Amino acid sequence: MTETPLTDIALTTLDGRSTTLAELAGGAALVVNVASKCGLTPQYSALEQLAKDYGGRGLTVIGVPCNQFMGQEPGSAEEIETFCSTTYGVTFPLLAKTEVNGPGRHPLYAELTKVADEQGEAGDVQWNFEKFLLAPGATEVKRFRPRTEPDAPEVISAIEAVLPR
Repeated sequence: MTETPLTDIALTTLDGRSTTLAELAGGAALVVNVASKCGLTPQYSALEQLAKDYGGRGLTVIGVPCNQFMGQEPGSAEEIETFCSTTYGVTFPLLAKTEVNGPGRHPLYAELTKVADEQGEAGDVQWNFEKFLLAPGATEVKRFRPRTEPDAPEVISAIEAVLPR
């Protein structure tokens, strides 16, 4: 881990504000790299439902637009915001377009990609809609690969495990 706790790594919201995970998510966070023109884009619906169902218990879904996978998030910040709100009714916070892999990888993803998935594999984000569940205070991180739906039993179980009853 870096000297900076995950919760204190500098982030930028889609509308250009500086923030941190600690400011965006007082409790648990589900950080997901998202794209508007991907076959997995319909996962936005389940992500929004998670935000509604678990927001009151302390879960914040955070979308991280990324254009690194076949150019599937080409839009401007305004276009991304409009697409997400009008197509999927997204109300959860979105970050500025971010690189999740490679030499320009954001410091948050430099840390998150060290986390192994259930098969014990760490490393680069495989595709759009890879999910990282951070327990409150980022004391624990679980990784779910892109094809794991946001409302899959293993994701729900992991969310339930890190939230207060």
